[in-house]
Amino acid sequence: MRSIVTVGAVATLLFGGALGAVRSTPEIAAPRAVHGSEPSAEEPSEAVLDDVVDQYCVRCHSERRMTGNLSLETFDVLSAPDMANVGEKIILKLRAGMMPPAGARRPAGDTLIALAEALESRIDEATADEPRPGRRVFQRLNQVEYERAVKQLLDLDVDASSWLPPDTRSANFDNIADVQIPSATTLDAYLSAAAEIARLAVGYPNVTQTTSAYKVSRLGSQTEREPGAPRGTRGGMVVSHHFPADGEYTFAMEFHAGPVGELYGRTAPFDEHIELSIDGERVALLPIDRWSTDADPNGLIYETEAIPVAAGPHVVAATFLRTFEGPVNDNLRPIGHSIADTQIGQEYGITNETHLRDLFITGPSKVTGISPTPSRERIFVCRPLSEAETRQCARTILTRLGTQGYRRPLEDNDLSALMSFYDLGAEEGGFENGIRMGLQAILASPHFVFRMEELPEGAESGRAYRLSDADLATRLSFFLWGTPPDEELLRVVDEGRLSDDDALLEQAERMLEDPRSRGLATRFAGQWLRLQDLEKIHPDALEYPDYDLQIAEDLHRETELFFDHLVREDRSFFELLTADYSFMNERIARHYGMRGITGDDFRRVSYPDDRRRGIFGHGSVLTLTSHPDRTSPVLRGKWVMEVLMGTPPPPPPPNVPSLEESTAAATDDGRSITTKERMEMHRANPTCNSCHSLIDPIGLAFENFDVTGTWRIRERGTPIEISGELYDGTPLRGPAELREALLSRPIPLVRNFTQNLLAYALGRRVEYFDMPTVRSIANAASEQDYRMSAFILGVVESDAFSMQEATSQATDVEADGSR
Repeated sequence: MRSIVTVGAVATLLFGGALGAVRSTPEIAAPRAVHGSEPSAEEPSEAVLDDVVDQYCVRCHSERRMTGNLSLETFDVLSAPDMANVGEKIILKLRAGMMPPAGARRPAGDTLIALAEALESRIDEATADEPRPGRRVFQRLNQVEYERAVKQLLDLDVDASSWLPPDTRSANFDNIADVQIPSATTLDAYLSAAAEIARLAVGYPNVTQTTSAYKVSRLGSQTEREPGAPRGTRGGMVVSHHFPADGEYTFAMEFHAGPVGELYGRTAPFDEHIELSIDGERVALLPIDRWSTDADPNGLIYETEAIPVAAGPHVVAATFLRTFEGPVNDNLRPIGHSIADTQIGQEYGITNETHLRDLFITGPSKVTGISPTPSRERIFVCRPLSEAETRQCARTILTRLGTQGYRRPLEDNDLSALMSFYDLGAEEGGFENGIRMGLQAILASPHFVFRMEELPEGAESGRAYRLSDADLATRLSFFLWGTPPDEELLRVVDEGRLSDDDALLEQAERMLEDPRSRGLATRFAGQWLRLQDLEKIHPDALEYPDYDLQIAEDLHRETELFFDHLVREDRSFFELLTADYSFMNERIARHYGMRGITGDDFRRVSYPDDRRRGIFGHGSVLTLTSHPDRTSPVLRGKWVMEVLMGTPPPPPPPNVPSLEESTAAATDDGRSITTKERMEMHRANPTCNSCHSLIDPIGLAFENFDVTGTWRIRERGTPIEISGELYDGTPLRGPAELREALLSRPIPLVRNFTQNLLAYALGRRVEYFDMPTVRSIANAASEQDYRMSAFILGVVESDAFSMQEATSQATDVEADGSR
C-alpha cells in the first residue's frame, strides 16, 4: 500500500538503509537497402564480412593499440548479439561514414553498408522476442517540472531556483535519473520550498516584512519598451511578484551611477521620470534629478511612499517615460539599443540615457487581511458553514489536492495521513491553517517530489513488466507537456483504461494536439539543441553593439517556435535542415538584414535566398557555438557532430594549447589573420590534427555567419573564403553543401533524433540494448514520410516507454550511472 510520508520521515525514506528505406525527397537520397530485408545473392556473406573487420578495422582496434579504447580482435558478425555493445559502436561509425578514417584503406562498393546492415539484422532479430525495456529507479522533479507542477496544482507561479539546487544535465537533458541522486541539502531544499509555497498559496496573515530584489540584466536594453510595460515607456524592468497579504508596500528603484558617483545619463538634454505601475495602472511617478551629485557611488536610489496592494500575483513595472522618438544620440555612431553596462557607455559614449539597475519591493506593513487570489480559489473549493462541516470540507479539499499532487487516485491511508496534518494545523490556527499544513505535507511528500515507478509485487529479476496506469500517465504527461497529468488523463487512469494500447494512443494524440505540447519545443528541443547555452555567450559589446538581451531572447524564441511548428503541423523531421522559412519579429528580421517585418509579434517569414535554410541559419545556434569575440569552427563543428549526428569527436588530449596560444594574430605585413588561417596553423600540430581534421571543415562551413549570426563576407577586412572537405572527402563550401552532405546519409540523423527523443521520454540514458527500439521507431517513421508525430507516437507505443525491467539492486545501481 502507498502512504504519505511525513516531512520528518522523508529523510528516512530517501537515506535509509533498423531504419527502413528512406523515402526519396528532393534533397535526400535513398540509402542502399531496406533494413531487415533478406540478403540477396550479391550481398557479402558473414564470413566475408568478418574478413572485412579483420582487414580494415583490427589494425587500429587491436589489443595492442586499443584505438578509441576498443578492440575488435575477437569480434565477429555471427556473435554480434552477444557483443551488442561493441556492435552498436561499429554500426554508428559505419552509418556516419566515419570508419575507416579518411586516408585509410576502404573496401570497394557498398561493403561497409552491408556490414552495418548485417550487424543490425543480427542484433534486432536476437532481441525481437525478448526486448529489454530497461529501468530507472526514480526521477526527481527538476526545477522547471517543479514549477509547472506547482502551477498546475495551485495556479501559482514560483521561481524554483529560489530554493532548489541547479539541475545537472546528463545525455543532453535535465530529467535524467542517473544524476538526480538526492543529497541531504537537496532534500532540505524541497522541504523549505514546500513550507514557503504553502504559505504563499493559502495566505499567511502573520507574515513578516521582507524585501525582494530584482536586477536588470547587463545586456538588457534601456531604449526599447519592455514586454508587458505600459505604452509610452522605455527600458526599466517588468516583473511578476506575489504579494503575500493585503497591506502597504514600498518600492525602491536604484539607478546606475557613473565612475565618480554621479547619475549616469545626467548629460541627456531632457528631463527623466521613472514610472511605477501595478497591473498596468500607474501608482507612482518620480522625477529624476539629473544634476544630483549627492549620490552613493554604488548607485542612486529613489523610493516611493507606502502603496496599498492586495494579496496575490501582480505585474510590477518600473520603467522610464519615453521622452523622444528616433535613434539614440551617440557621438560615435547611432545604434539601436542601450545596454546597462554603463562603464562601456561612459567610455565610448554609447548613450546618454538613465539606466535602471535594481528594483526592491518591501512589505507588507499594516496588514489588513488576505484578498481572494487565484491560488485560494483553486484550493478552497468549499467553505464550512458550521463546525460539523469543517472536517468534511477539509477532506474534500485535501482529497482533490492530493490526487492531483500525487498524480494518481488517493488511497485511504494517503488521506488519513493528510488529515492528521490538517488536525495539527487546525488545532494551532483554525481551518485555513489546517489546510495549509495539509498542503505543505503534499508538497513535501516523495509522491509529489519524485516520480517513482513501482514494480508489481513478486516481480522477478530480469523480467519485463508493464507500468501501472498511474505511472504510465505521469510518464506520458511529462514527456508531451512537461507537466503532471490533467484531470482527463487521471480519469482514464481511475477507470483502469490506460493499459489498453488504443486508449494510450488516443490520449497521446489528444495531448499532442493540445497547446501544452509546446513543451516539446521549450523542454525537449531546447535542451537537445542546447539553446540554454545561449545565455552563457555575451558577445563583445564594442564589436557587436546591436546584440542585447532582447535579441538573445528573440533568437531563442525563434528556434522554439520553429520546432513547435514542425510538431504542430506534423512536418517532416528533415525540414529541421531544409526549411526555407522561420519565425521572426521586427528585431530578428532587422538582425538578419530582412525588410518589411514590423512589430514585436512573431510570424512565419520565408527567406529571400538559401543562406539560412533550416536550423543552420538560426542566430541562436550560431551564437551559442561562438566565443564572445570571434566565431569558433571547433564549437560549431562539434555541435553538428554531437547534436545532429550523434557522433561526438574524442576529447582533446591534455596540455593542448588554445587557438590563440598556438597561432599568431596577424601576418608579417600587419593583416589580421582569419579564423580559417588560424585553424590551419593549429592543425599543423600533429597532436591536434587527428581531431580537428574531422571537426574544422564542418565548423568552417559557417564562417559567413559572425558571432551573432549575421551574414558577412569579410572578417576583419579580409574576404572570407570557404573551402574544405568533410571527413569522407565531400567538398564543403558553405552551409548549403554541408546540409547536402548530411542529408546524403540521413540514417544517422534520424536515429540520433529518435535516440534523444527516447532518452527525454524515459528519463534515462539510451543504452546499447535500446538501439533495436530506436531502429524500429525510425523504421516505422520512414513509412510515414518521417513526420514528427510518427517519431513521438512511436516512442509512446514502444515497449521501452510502457514497460520496465525488474532487476537486482546491484543492476539498478549500474543502470543509474554509478559505474
